[in-house]
Amino acid sequence: MVFDRLTSFRSRLSSAGIIAALLLAPAVPYAGVPLDRIVAVVNDDVIMQSELQEKLRTVINQLEQQGTVLPPMAALKKQVLDRLILNKLQLQLASITGIRVDDETLNRTISNIAAENNLSLNQFREILVNDGYSYERFREDIRDEIIITRLRQRQIDNRITVTDREIENFLATEKHQGYTETEYRLSHILISTAETATPEEIEQARLVGEKVLEDLAAGADFAQLAATVSDGQQAMKGGDLGWKKADEIPTLFADYVRDMKEGDVSELIQSSSGFHIIKLADFRSSEKHIVTQTHARHILIRPNELLTADNVRTRLDQLRQRIKGGEDFAELARAHSEDTVSAAVGGDLGWVSPGNLVPDFESRMNDLGPGEVSEPFETQFGWHIVQVLERRDFDNSEEMKHARAREIIRARKIEEAQQNWLRDLRDEAYVEYRIDE
Repeated sequence: MVFDRLTSFRSRLSSAGIIAALLLAPAVPYAGVPLDRIVAVVNDDVIMQSELQEKLRTVINQLEQQGTVLPPMAALKKQVLDRLILNKLQLQLASITGIRVDDETLNRTISNIAAENNLSLNQFREILVNDGYSYERFREDIRDEIIITRLRQRQIDNRITVTDREIENFLATEKHQGYTETEYRLSHILISTAETATPEEIEQARLVGEKVLEDLAAGADFAQLAATVSDGQQAMKGGDLGWKKADEIPTLFADYVRDMKEGDVSELIQSSSGFHIIKLADFRSSEKHIVTQTHARHILIRPNELLTADNVRTRLDQLRQRIKGGEDFAELARAHSEDTVSAAVGGDLGWVSPGNLVPDFESRMNDLGPGEVSEPFETQFGWHIVQVLERRDFDNSEEMKHARAREIIRARKIEEAQQNWLRDLRDEAYVEYRIDE
């Protein structure tokens, strides 16, 4: 859905004087209109009742679209407010570190969202307005989302590395444990504990987790409980973690999932971040990854101070005619191509899989049959002619395994680092709840 991209509108009240005035302002109606009020103080900023109500409305719409039974409103409101607080803290840090999103980037992102939904920008705007959303507020929501993404990339993602040794160890462990290509769909509930939690606080979290297990055993809906009590990132989606292969499942849960049947719920699983409960919602088998590979070769010439683009195109067209006349492509590539690596082997690019080459080149190559030579065309690297030698169906499962292993290891590291980072960010902040006033 379009509105899954929404995050709440955030007030920009950084002046201490304004904050103080808002804190002291009585929440009484004026001329029959109730005044907005503060529901949380976050460092030197605030979250207003209007922000909470707007985000709450969006979350309720999402839960209803997913067919999830709504949790008690008080619990849902607390969940949404906690998420707003985390977003506010991230935006504050982004502002301090100088992360900005200009209007050009914002406009391009919104245009892409509209295009992904097969809508023009005007049509997209009309739908927002008809559904009761302010377009201006939506713009700022998306700006905040981009800012938070860039902040996390800078603070977490860009610092994560995966070594070849880690990949080899991962694949060796996978082979030893006999993992298959089965995919699992998991749901997740987290009862979080702070890194500095006391034994009493940890015990209290455990008791909450035990009560959740009792409710689930009595027939309670997992998605509704996740939306009510879970501190996990996917709580507002009923705790749904989506489809994952066995080797993509977080290490903490892997041993449990292997022994579970569809519909099974785990016992309490304790980690440094709190107590977890997982449910195996579904599973399915995957097949081998077969792709159509192309064996091709090319000649590249770039425009320069002496050669215009027209000159280059003419020169390549002449080379093409010579090839069609029977001259050897490889010899001409060695003599004329400016791609020095491939020129040394007669322009040969070897066997290439979909996605290995830039889209413009791949598109032209895919239009050719074996033995055919393209007309001159341009990419970001210069002007080319390409010849397709042969094609084959290829099982690149091993290549995909290495690529997937790298992504899985990286995703696990990012998830763990992100949880710890958000927890530290929250623990170090001054937060005062005023939701019950």
